[in-house]
Amino acid sequence: MLLTVLYIIGITAEAMTGALSAGRRNMDWFGVMLVASATAIGGGTVRDILLGHYPLGWVKHPEFLAITCLAGILTTGLAKWIIKFKGVFLRLDALGLVVFTVIGTNVGLSMGLHPFICVVSGLVTGVFGGLLRDLICRQTPLVLHQELYASISVAAACLYLALLEYGLSTLSTTVITLVVGYTLRMAAVRFKWRLPSFQLDSEEALH
Repeated sequence: MLLTVLYIIGITAEAMTGALSAGRRNMDWFGVMLVASATAIGGGTVRDILLGHYPLGWVKHPEFLAITCLAGILTTGLAKWIIKFKGVFLRLDALGLVVFTVIGTNVGLSMGLHPFICVVSGLVTGVFGGLLRDLICRQTPLVLHQELYASISVAAACLYLALLEYGLSTLSTTVITLVVGYTLRMAAVRFKWRLPSFQLDSEEALH
């Protein structure tokens, strides 16, 4: 129940951020709904396709697709207000990242997959929505260049599996993972934590 409520909050917030990206590209309402939905539920869709986990989440629960489309359309009229509360959406995004990661990890566990694949399942669920948004909007994927993001997803998935292995209840494991993952993500934003970047000079690449 907890994850379901947080998931709905998460996909709503993600859909709104996706809609804002579509607005910056002057897309029509269909484009807005497409980008909003891709951002919010794209990660879960890619995960399910890769793992052969059917039916897809939004096919089994079409109300989730309806929520993302509605959130995208509402954003077109509330864009100025949403931008003013950027900090709130940043926090919701951090929470959504961990929620999506936990859900994706659980999908892997329910299929009896290797723990490493469960981590990958959580990672794909957590970050691929943002990747799809940036690819559709023809912009550099933010999750690969900004503060720690994908790394937080991996850490959260590993923590979740480790706590379950130590015998904690699913509820306790979920709450602890949410708190730790959210705290790490917000700390990364606050202190600008990043992984080392790889820079190759164009002239060097020719030799």
